[in-house]
Amino acid sequence: MIQLFFWSTPNAYKVSILLEELAMPYEVVPVHIGKGEQFKADFLAISPNNKVPAIVDEDGPGQEPISIFESGAIMVYLADKAGSDLFPAEPRRRSTVLQWLMFQMGGVGPMLGQAHHFRKYSPEPIPYAIDRYTREAHRLYGVIDRRLAQCEYLAGDRYSLADIATYPWLRPYKWQGQDLDEWPNIGRWYSEVRARPAVQRGLSVLAEKVDRSGKPPEGERWKNLFGQS
Repeated sequence: MIQLFFWSTPNAYKVSILLEELAMPYEVVPVHIGKGEQFKADFLAISPNNKVPAIVDEDGPGQEPISIFESGAIMVYLADKAGSDLFPAEPRRRSTVLQWLMFQMGGVGPMLGQAHHFRKYSPEPIPYAIDRYTREAHRLYGVIDRRLAQCEYLAGDRYSLADIATYPWLRPYKWQGQDLDEWPNIGRWYSEVRARPAVQRGLSVLAEKVDRSGKPPEGERWKNLFGQS
């Protein structure tokens, strides 16, 4: 059984969606990041960077438990464990999936996350930061749209880890100052991915705990999310 240490963030949704796509049994362990639960010692023993998601696989290599942090590493581990074509064994296809997965990890996630922060969560508007990261989000959307003009999915003609990793970060496109009408190829891909039953199930994890008020966090909650050193 996989234990998934989870809160409702784009990175955590990557893993819940993947587990659903793999039909792999898992147990959700909530880690309320607004309450600072990511800083507790027992969680830090699993995720030293105090970030969700993390997993513990009780049936790891050699039938021994293993803990894994960082969403990309978790995705590769789970897909390999399942022998899934979402991360294919054939070297050329595997390399392409890995490149687009790393593009998400190194570009899409960090840069769109900064766009989120400065457009929605910053205590005071910082025009340079808002402009910088909104423009970078626009550039990244352009990279993705051009790629999806060439092929059905990010890594070619088959759905893969790259699509699962990228989709949750594009869901809040309005927070990033983007309009999907500008990106027809993203729009086509976005609708296809969103319609997958496993994606919908993965996004429903802890749905009852998601704050949909749209209000920026304040006080201790803001500190726990953004102010801890």
